Amino acid sequence: MDFLQTIVDWLNTNVVGLGIPIRGQVLPFMVISLLGVGVFLTLRLGFIQLRRLGHGVAMTSGRYDDPDEPGDVSHFQALTTALSATVGIGNIAGVAIALHWGGPGAVFWMWVTAFLGMATKYTEVTLAQRYRDVDVVSETDARKWEGSVSGGPMYYIERGLGPKWRPVAVFFAVLLGITAFLTGNGIQANTVADTMLSTFGIPVWITGLVTSAIVAMVILGGISRIGRVTGILAPLMAAVYVAGALLILIFHIGDLLPAFALIFREAFNPTAGVAGTGIGAILMTMMWGVKRGLFSNEAGQGSAPIAHAAAKTDEPVSEGVVALLEPFIDTIVICSMTALVILVTGVWDARLPTEITLSGGDLEYVEIDQMGAPVQVEAPASIHVVDGVPQYAEGAVRLAWHDVPVERFYVDSEMTRPFDGQILPGDALARSSEAGEFDSLYGEAVESGAPLTMVGFRRGLSRLGDWGHYIVLVSVLLFAISTAISWSYYGDRCAFYLFGHRAVLPYKIVFVAMHFLGAVAPLALAWDLGDLFLAVVILPNLIALVFLSGQVKDLTDSYFSRRPWEKT
Repeated sequence: MDFLQTIVDWLNTNVVGLGIPIRGQVLPFMVISLLGVGVFLTLRLGFIQLRRLGHGVAMTSGRYDDPDEPGDVSHFQALTTALSATVGIGNIAGVAIALHWGGPGAVFWMWVTAFLGMATKYTEVTLAQRYRDVDVVSETDARKWEGSVSGGPMYYIERGLGPKWRPVAVFFAVLLGITAFLTGNGIQANTVADTMLSTFGIPVWITGLVTSAIVAMVILGGISRIGRVTGILAPLMAAVYVAGALLILIFHIGDLLPAFALIFREAFNPTAGVAGTGIGAILMTMMWGVKRGLFSNEAGQGSAPIAHAAAKTDEPVSEGVVALLEPFIDTIVICSMTALVILVTGVWDARLPTEITLSGGDLEYVEIDQMGAPVQVEAPASIHVVDGVPQYAEGAVRLAWHDVPVERFYVDSEMTRPFDGQILPGDALARSSEAGEFDSLYGEAVESGAPLTMVGFRRGLSRLGDWGHYIVLVSVLLFAISTAISWSYYGDRCAFYLFGHRAVLPYKIVFVAMHFLGAVAPLALAWDLGDLFLAVVILPNLIALVFLSGQVKDLTDSYFSRRPWEKT
């Protein structure tokens, strides 16, 4: 296992990590490619995301649905299935991480990324509809539950670019099918199990059994049942989260305009993220906004087109315009809500009373570089502390929480008794000649990720009681389960493409088993493998989008000149 981890680490550094160096950080080639293709498609399609967004809303409403057209789900259900996979942990934790590292200006670059991603998503979904495989089965056919449609990048790579590209299509399907086991499933289960353990003390195996049973009941019913469930679950979970965020923004209405002003000012003249990065460097702020935006809405990743390919329509563009809504809802609406809550409540750069666990957690040891940014390094032999204040020499290694140095340490949670003695990183202990040994200390530290969002909701709704953070908790649970449900469909379509009908049920059974394993097992390696597979699998999809963009333009021009929806 250690050997495999070493290989994955090397590949993530030397393959995924390739890109443009920016003050000690690297803007990955994957990010550059996704953003570049988004710009190209926006220009090639004449800013389709501005001109046809309204038509996408009309198609999603069901006004033009025809149940007799080929497909398995309605336009609305296809959208909610895709949204169930994209709206998730990234909307809660990813935004907070972007603010932590890139500062408020990162939010502006998330918006830019979503705008460009709308054109990318439109292109890949239109192609998925154009080249999908429709297998008409009768109502009594035993295979009816599987669905009659299969589509996605593997189909438009092979059929759009030609048979010589089949090895590339197979490569895509294999890697995406494996990725569905990891980032789309196991990691989601682990997030739920860990949250339930830390919040309520429920053993991870119990949570794993419950969520595995829920996922199994849904996905073994096929795409029709998945569409029905996500058609309820996705709007419900988004409504709960957005309603809570809107209530906070109403309570802080006077802080809303200053928050927008801060976002725009920091986007073009950044001062610093909480962790000290972005000082005078617009590219650093841009990098974090772009990265979080791309990984939130998944534009260009090639997964969502698989869900959209199942929509009932014989006009590819009619589903492409529905897909325009996906990055808009995911990033411009929901991610913005998260960001604004964190900003208006003032928690984005706040230092909060925190238990500093010396054996791990979010503990790091850092040096501060010339730009004031922390750089993780090896832990020192010891840190001398007098009256709670660490005695650092100039340029010395510092103890940090979420990469931000902790300025004072206490031995009690009320932070009334300063610590005196030595912090010994090698032993994961703090030793005092008077008070004894401690495996954790207390101090004011910054938060990041989902815990930061929970603090924002808790503080924002505090006038109504101490329950605001439970909105985030419930959202994490619903988002994770719905993501696993949708990714099961992505994976079984990859299995169908590779091996045919006989592979669908076995894939779903293994998917449920992997969900349980994900809940009970440590998943550091799964995170790294998932990131690696996604980084590699994206490239074939982006190449196909560029090469087939001319067809998408022709389909678009034909559709809007014929106006077929008026005949429905």
